[in-house]
Amino acid sequence: MVITDYQLKDLDRVADQILKQVTHQKIIFKGDLGAGKTTLIKALVQKLGSDDLVSSPTFSIVNEYKLKASKIYHFDFYRIENEEEAYDIGFEDYIDADAWVFIEWPEKIPHLLDFDHHCIYIGFNAQLQRVLELK
Repeated sequence: MVITDYQLKDLDRVADQILKQVTHQKIIFKGDLGAGKTTLIKALVQKLGSDDLVSSPTFSIVNEYKLKASKIYHFDFYRIENEEEAYDIGFEDYIDADAWVFIEWPEKIPHLLDFDHHCIYIGFNAQLQRVLELK
């Protein structure tokens, strides 16, 4: 699925489309700094039914959001130096949980991505329109 030229006002619709397409609860997000990964995750968390305040876990590495019958774990690995830091916070336990998992900066943990997941890439085309690709 590819979505081109969406704006902030379109995020509810984009989040709906994503949630209708995914078959796994684990999603990795790729894109440059400032591409809109965290903003999209905020919309997804709301669409999944959480009332929690969503913020970037850049310094805490992981944030947890509550759902009625489950949880969402939101990782941001931008500041980690190596994969050992992910092991140190118990990353594997989070992945094994029956929960939604959203991961920003998965490039920092390439050897730990051996689970079923979707990938969302957010970038810009030649016309500087935002492009989202879901795989």
